[in-house]
Amino acid sequence: MPRMRKKTELPSKICPVCGLGFVWRKKWQKVWDDVIYCSEKCRRNSRSQVKSDNRQSD
Repeated sequence: MPRMRKKTELPSKICPVCGLGFVWRKKWQKVWDDVIYCSEKCRRNSRSQVKSDNRQSD
């Protein structure tokens, strides 16, 4: 069994939508490399930001 880590030693990332930091969660252990957003809300909002960015450039 792997040794326990302190919460301060957990990996973290910055959400590109809201800019807040978030840390590793057990439910993400198999897909941590693929996790980009801190929440479902930010994931949904990222799609609307891309659409609004395209409209502004036209």
